[in-house]
Amino acid sequence: MFEIDRRKLVASLALAMGGAATGRAAAQQTGGAAPQPQQSPAPGFSHEDVLRRARELASVPLSAAPALPEALAKIDQDAWREIRFKPERSLLGNNSNGGGSFRLQPWHLGSSYRRPVIVNTIRDGIATPVPYAANLFDYGGTKFEKPLPVNTGFAGFRLTYPLNDPRGFDEVISFLGASFFRFVGRGQRPGASTRALGVNVGGANEELPFFREFWIETPEHAADKITIHALLDGEAATGAYRFELRPGVDTTLDVKLTLFARKSGAKISFAPLTSMFHHGEGGQRAKADYRPEAHDSDGLLIHTSAGEWLWRPLRNPSASEVSAFMGKDMRGFGLLQRDRNFEHYQDLDLAYERRPSLWVEPVGDWGEGHVELIESAAADESADNIMASWVPAAAPEPGKPLSLAYRITSTLDVARLSPAGRAIGAFQTQPKASNGKAVPTNSHRLLIDFADGDLPFFLNDAAAVEVVATASAGQILRTFVTPNPNVRGFRVGLDLQLEPGQTADLRVSLRNGTHTLTETWTTPFKGE
Repeated sequence: MFEIDRRKLVASLALAMGGAATGRAAAQQTGGAAPQPQQSPAPGFSHEDVLRRARELASVPLSAAPALPEALAKIDQDAWREIRFKPERSLLGNNSNGGGSFRLQPWHLGSSYRRPVIVNTIRDGIATPVPYAANLFDYGGTKFEKPLPVNTGFAGFRLTYPLNDPRGFDEVISFLGASFFRFVGRGQRPGASTRALGVNVGGANEELPFFREFWIETPEHAADKITIHALLDGEAATGAYRFELRPGVDTTLDVKLTLFARKSGAKISFAPLTSMFHHGEGGQRAKADYRPEAHDSDGLLIHTSAGEWLWRPLRNPSASEVSAFMGKDMRGFGLLQRDRNFEHYQDLDLAYERRPSLWVEPVGDWGEGHVELIESAAADESADNIMASWVPAAAPEPGKPLSLAYRITSTLDVARLSPAGRAIGAFQTQPKASNGKAVPTNSHRLLIDFADGDLPFFLNDAAAVEVVATASAGQILRTFVTPNPNVRGFRVGLDLQLEPGQTADLRVSLRNGTHTLTETWTTPFKGE
């Protein structure tokens, strides 16, 4: 499965720049080709060089990974966390030749991070590998009996930038572990993350492609963006990636990729987003947990080609569940953290109310496919149990390169996403008898609160607001809508009759005549 150890991650956050270090300690795999030292590309390096390398790799089998030096292979996660890059040795911006406000800091190998990655910087069209040197790092309490080899390499890298204070540097993006990366905007705490590619995610034969090599362009002195090229490798496919990062209040990452299939038949997932949902409003929480809610994201939002906004609240199921949202030329999707109220979390350390929402917007025509949501059981918040991605209708085939482009935005402001009224909470309760009639057997009542958009305009005329509700199974016995001035919106009631063990996909929205007032709240509901 795709679950990632978050407890190790949270501990690692204390490493760097106000707790901003990121990574997935369980994500790094040991299978795959060994990166070999490369000669610096000829002057005039371009993305075509990465495309050529990816194409060549796809034509040969994937070889085994190199063995990690024994001294590094045997250290545990705590010992690895002791190893910190020295900020004064940061690359890119320490001289008058450029770099602007960005600083480059490689990650050390060790523990779960066992695959060497080549990191190059590009200046004046020349790509130069960053050599490993022990004096780049402060090893803290981690000691080695003899010096590590000079070709040890790195586990990945991060970029820092004056994100929250013009006088300081904060981690803005980090690549660490397989093809995982995470980036944040101003005032945000690391939460949901992404990866370059998903392969057979959710199945027993899931693969983890990995970044083999990076090229980071040295930006101009006053530049507010930076470009990163990356070479992806794996059993199913290779890929050439180009990332353009723009830090800010909302940090954006423009992604362009060309994928070369190495074999056919694999389920490929593009723009995979991973997150954690342990418990939230309307659900049960662990008896020993004082926090009303604990999650990095509370829902999946989809903007369909027809202009409809779908909101799917996240859950922590007892067993893994997969949901597919079909549609051609989808306009966007993302894992959102809408609840920004500290009182709903009460966690001083993890600050869930500051976790960003990640929003993916396709560039160009993505064609047929579906947004796939995978929800897995999570005993606690130490593992990412949520994944959302785009799965094309036709998987890439060898000899047929596939190119895609998209933008990911990391934001705290979700008001611009789903501009219509939004579902802000859902609850289940017992139906009540009406007009002297007994409550029907196997019936359930759901309450959904909608707020924002044009809804405040209709608060004094609830009769003008109509409930639109459907169920794929069972029978909707009754719907009703009640003004809810506490949220400046409305509360919808829905009574559903459903046989025990039967599951119905519910969809609920509000409209005024032909005018849609809200997004569509949707969820699977199982009869008991």
